[in-house]
Parts: sequence; C-alpha cells; structure tokens
Amino acid sequence: MAWRLELQGISKRYPGVVANDAVDLRVAPGAIHAVLGENGAGKSTLMKIIYGAEQADSGRVLVDGTEVRVHNPQAARALGIAMVFQHFSLFESVSVAENVWLGQPAGVTLAQVAARIEQVAAAYGLDVDPARPLHALSVGERQRVEIIRALLTGPRLLILDEPTSVLAPHAVQRLFDTLRQLAAGGCSIVYISHKLDEVRALCHSCTVLRGGRVVAEVDPAQHDNAGLSRLMIGTDLEPPPHRPASVGAVLLELDGVGQPPADAHGVALRDLALQLRAGEIVGLAGVSGNGQRELLALLSGEDARPLRAGSMRLLGQQPRGVAARRAAGLRVVPEERLGRGAVPTMDLAANALLTHAGRVGHGWLHWQAWRRLAAEVIARFDVRAAGPQASAGSLSGGNLQKFIVGRELAGQPRVLVLAQPTWGVDVGAAARIHAELRALRDSGGAVLVISEELDELFEICDRIAVLARGRLSPALPIGQADSARIGAWMSGLWDAAPTHAEAADAAA
Repeated sequence: MAWRLELQGISKRYPGVVANDAVDLRVAPGAIHAVLGENGAGKSTLMKIIYGAEQADSGRVLVDGTEVRVHNPQAARALGIAMVFQHFSLFESVSVAENVWLGQPAGVTLAQVAARIEQVAAAYGLDVDPARPLHALSVGERQRVEIIRALLTGPRLLILDEPTSVLAPHAVQRLFDTLRQLAAGGCSIVYISHKLDEVRALCHSCTVLRGGRVVAEVDPAQHDNAGLSRLMIGTDLEPPPHRPASVGAVLLELDGVGQPPADAHGVALRDLALQLRAGEIVGLAGVSGNGQRELLALLSGEDARPLRAGSMRLLGQQPRGVAARRAAGLRVVPEERLGRGAVPTMDLAANALLTHAGRVGHGWLHWQAWRRLAAEVIARFDVRAAGPQASAGSLSGGNLQKFIVGRELAGQPRVLVLAQPTWGVDVGAAARIHAELRALRDSGGAVLVISEELDELFEICDRIAVLARGRLSPALPIGQADSARIGAWMSGLWDAAPTHAEAADAAA
C-alpha cells in the first residue's frame, strides 16, 4: 500500500533548539491520524514542513509513494495538501470572502467565492458571513474561516493544528462529522490537538512526540486520557481537589450594562448584570461571536466609549482608562495571542514591558529588570524558549500562551480576566495555569474566565454563566450547573432560570 503521506527521518534545527529529530510518520489514505505532544514538542514545525512553510534540514517527504520537494505552500496546495494553522494567516483589513479569494485560482470571481463560502458553511454547520470584515470577528469565528478556506480546496491531505481550541461543543461535533465524511471519501487528515477525548473519539492512529522525537505510535482508542497524557509528558498528572470558594467583597460589578457595538458587524451588549467577588472564579460560557469580544473590550478599557446604559464598578470605583485599570489591579489576557497579546517581532523582555509600563520610573527603561521579569515568567511556567531575548513569534502557540498568562499574573492582579486561557496548551501546561488561577483565587483575587471549553469551566470555576446574543444569564453555583443546562442556555433559553438575586442567594 502506498501511504498518502510518509515522512522519513525529518530533522529541523533552530539556534539553540532541535525542533524535529529524525521523525518518521506515516498516514494512510482516508485515515485520521493524530500527532500528540507537549507545547514545544515539534508538532507545528513538522506540519509546516509538510505544508512547505518551513524546510527540513534533512529527511524525505513522500506523497502517494513519490518523494516530493514542497518548497512553499503553493506547491503543497498543488499536491492536494491544505492546512489550518493554529495562528491564523488572515488579513484584518478585508472581508471574509476577500481573505478566501486571495488563495483561489485566477479567473474565480469574488461573488463565486462568497457563494461557495455560504454553501460550505451551511453544509458543515460553520456559521460565517462572507461580507463581514475580518477585524470584526472573534477568534472562534476566524477559526471557522480558516477551516472553510481549507475545505474549499478539496484537499487530499488536510492538516489541522488545534482546530477546535475555540469552537463550542456543538460546532466541534459538526466539524467531526465533516472530517469523518472527508476521510470516508479518501481524504487523509493529520490532526493536532491537546484535547485527548477528541483524539480518542476521532482518530484512527496516533504518533506521540516528546522533545522533537517520536516516542510512541499507538491506537488512541486503546488508551485512556491518563495513558495518552503519560506518553506526552512522561509522567502522571494528579488532578487537584476542588476546594469551595471563600468569597469576600465585590471587586467587579456590572449593573444593567448596555452598549451598542463599536462597528456595524459587532454584537450589542444588553442589560448585563454580574458581581465578581474576591476569592472566586466565575466562568462565562457561550458560542464565539455572542458578545465575548465586545465584553472583553469593555472590561479592559479598550472600548473607551461612555456606557449607553447601566454602570460598571471596579474595586468600588468607576473605572477609567486601560492604564488606570491596570494600576487599580485589573489584568486582562486577550484571546488573540499574536498582535494583541504579544508583538511577534519583539523579544519576550519587551513584551513583558508592554503591560508593566507602570513600573517605569521617570521615563527610564531598565532592560535588565524586564529581562529578569521575563526570565521569571519563563521559569515559573516552563515556557520553552531560548530566553528573554527570544522573539514572541518564535514560540509555539502554547508556549506563548503560557508566557502571556504568566506575564499578567506577575502583575499581582486583584481582578484577572482571561479569554480562552488554555487555547492550544498541552495538558501539563493547562494544569499549571489552572493551579495558578486557583492560587490567585485562594489569595483573595477574583478571576473571570471567558471560554468555550465547558470541561475547563466545570473544572476550575465556582460559578458559571452564559453569554448569548449579547445577554448574560444568571451565574449559577457550579454544583447546580450541568452540560445540558449550560448548552440550552447557550441558545439564550434561560427565561425560566432563577434571577441574578436568587442565584446570588444560592451562592451565598
């Protein structure tokens, strides 16, 4: 049998880092093959080599039994290879349809592309408006655009790097149905994910990387999550006990907040009511594109417009601009790592300075102090990087996420707001981030987690609410919430639910 994809002895080195060390990989026609590993294990580098975005130092790539030289992504597409990157390759200043159009053959019109996007989106349950400008989309919506763009090419080999990190559960299931259909039609799929339940449910075979080397080739269905995790990180993870919250004063309060969207394609926020107290973690669930982006901009101060209705109070005061909120103890981890959470061309020391500028005295920059801060974050969160001098863009997605979360925790926040905090992060790193969030809670901090990962919210949160169509549900104690109820609320169906006051009484 000719393998659809075969890698023989692929190696890739960067200064100070061996990303891939003599990697062998084989994928059969019509197979869904997982590649597992910790952040920095070499998965994304290997995928970029297959797609022509990086060139291997040594080794061979064979497609359908024939050795090929994939010099660039255009050559990959000519071979029937498509890839959905973890960090999106989209242009902010143009529409969804124009982003997809840029990769189409000559002679295809924009109108044809828009119509095809609508057809594919409807067929696969990926809700996307071709006319919307990309800058108005949330991370989850951008993920859908990337997936649709790849599907439009009719690939024979489809590479997916963390495709479900910011998709809601029902969207994940629709995507799985799509992938199974593609595989049944002969398309081979290489699937990278840190969600072990997904890998076990979807994938036929699995290659595990650790430190750039292949350490195992297994049938994921024959292993439980603990076994796969052990192969990835080389040790067992013990889940910490969930201790009840000891809540204190209200640190962040929204009271009847209403705000129109900042642009024509945004979501209006309507009558939001929420109290976030010291000593608790509150989770906000919901399908991406239901106001999460607008709420985060409102809380962080990025949306500096006066509120149209209601009030917001931070530590008992009316919040002012971004710098004043940081000085008061509010820290924010945005959902977009590159470009918003970090500047890819700047080193980690300079990126640490970006949200700690309040420490600068009399206009002087003490770079030794910033390098020391970056080094402390790198060590505390086990960020796989060459050091504080490494550029943010050189890190894997999960390692950059760990650095950004660590940078904000280093600001000793009173209130921490995080959007998709473990997006693209391996199980060991996710456990480390969760432990840090619990430690902040137990020290009297307040944490608000905006995530589409229901399992994550149920694991770490003390209360959980849902944001749907710009409206906020009551926040229920975690003991009163379940997946079915939260799933129904994601459609805005909480009219029969207890009021905010009733839910607060239950929490007390």
